Amino acid sequence: MSMKLRQTAAEALDGLLHDDMLIAAGGFGLCGIPERLIDAIVDSGVKGLTIASNNAGIDNVGLGKLLRSRQIRKMISSYVGENKEFERQYLAGELDVEFCPQGTLAERMRAGGAGIPGFYTKTGLGTAVAEGKEHKIFDGQEYILERGIFADLSIVKAWKADETGNLVFRKTARNFNVPAATCGRVCVAEVEELVPAGSLDPDHIHLPGVYVKRLIVGSPYDKRIEFRTVRQRVAA
Repeated sequence: MSMKLRQTAAEALDGLLHDDMLIAAGGFGLCGIPERLIDAIVDSGVKGLTIASNNAGIDNVGLGKLLRSRQIRKMISSYVGENKEFERQYLAGELDVEFCPQGTLAERMRAGGAGIPGFYTKTGLGTAVAEGKEHKIFDGQEYILERGIFADLSIVKAWKADETGNLVFRKTARNFNVPAATCGRVCVAEVEELVPAGSLDPDHIHLPGVYVKRLIVGSPYDKRIEFRTVRQRVAA
């Protein structure tokens, strides 16, 4: 039996949650989001959370549940266009939002995971993103300083894990999960399938088990999309 495996999401998060913490969450839109762990955070009742995540889910799905329950104080995000409750809270001044260019957000997480406190980038220069940030000239070019993200907790979702916590992500679900996993002081993962230790090809492992403190099997999952549009059928 894996020493990292827990039976429920609540058990996997036991002792790790507290008010006013910073959580890094994997996922891209509704793809690769840690649904079971988000549900457990909702049930825990912790509040004042800061969440670093590319998206903010949609109404009542993913992080949208934490927004609906008013447990999130601040979002550090790149794209939030499909969440009406997010929009309502932001426009009403009820939610603090730090918008971050997508590539910059990924690098901020990766930097935190590598122990790098900050880096310079040209992305966002001359926009509201650069306001209040240090500017520096390198070789005649201007850059802004971005800070690495060091989270209290990382929550991610993978396709497969072995019993030692090595993770494999499937296609688009790889997205932000790897950098989010590395930048947290503790990482908890949920997976679709658990396989025996040694059965994964080492070259196919996307996140080494050294990063993963606890894991759960969350299957079965519904494969959701944010919205779907189709071309109108034209009469022959």
